[in-house]
Amino acid sequence: MEPRTALLALLLSAALLSPAPTWAAPGLPAPMLATRFHDAGDLTHWLVSEKLDGVRARWDGQRLLTRNGDPIDAPRWFTAGWPAQAIEGELWITRGRFQQVSDLVRALHLDDAGWRQVHFMAFDLPGDPGAFAQRARHLRLLVATTKAPTLRAIAQARVANRTALDAQLRTVVAAGGEGLVLHRADARYVGGRSEGLLKYKPSFDAEARVIGYRPGQGKYAGQVGALLVEDAHGRRFALGSGLSDAERRQPPRPDTLVTYRYNGLTAKGTPRFARYLRVRGELPRARD
Repeated sequence: MEPRTALLALLLSAALLSPAPTWAAPGLPAPMLATRFHDAGDLTHWLVSEKLDGVRARWDGQRLLTRNGDPIDAPRWFTAGWPAQAIEGELWITRGRFQQVSDLVRALHLDDAGWRQVHFMAFDLPGDPGAFAQRARHLRLLVATTKAPTLRAIAQARVANRTALDAQLRTVVAAGGEGLVLHRADARYVGGRSEGLLKYKPSFDAEARVIGYRPGQGKYAGQVGALLVEDAHGRRFALGSGLSDAERRQPPRPDTLVTYRYNGLTAKGTPRFARYLRVRGELPRARD
């Protein structure tokens, strides 16, 4: 057997023997994922909370895991006294500090002092068979009974109508928040994308000038991976999301003004979740 073939066989064998990532604990569904907010009908059937800009995580009763099921190397004192029941939430410091939390989770070496600022902001019980309103009550009771200083329940409240919902969104955004999350009160926990869970975030359109390109990788090798742009404030960033295959092959030329959409600003002052829309002046094109 050739050395390259032998190496591939060895890697394949190791992959087959390695345990598959779990979703937090045996018997638990995959994480429930939000869809973008749309006309949700009578909003009194929904519970609303702030969408925290943290790192989503799961406690399986023994371990702290990422959304994909990878272990998070948190200090032992951080999860001391937590219940045996599975809990889902956000690792969060405060508004605008997402990058700091992300760095702690991805760090190669445990930063004990950094974790002292973090709380696990719980929002659901994935193993509870009840409707969300019931799960939210159970969660509040569980957190109150546990009395762990690092464990908190995210506040849930009802709104009367769309006017009240929009007013709440404006208040949260004005205070530096990211947006809102709507849970349908009678929805059961179901893994995957769900219409019973909506995210409501403001989006803004702006313009920037193309100053260069980032080469594509993988299936985009030999094409443009992202546009490098500069806005009117002198901020430079990349626009990769939103480009069509045709635009990756023939991107807008340098010095072209393009329109992009974003959701507020990061702690560094750059557009958050910036995505390309079109060359300025073009008609909007249909999107998936």
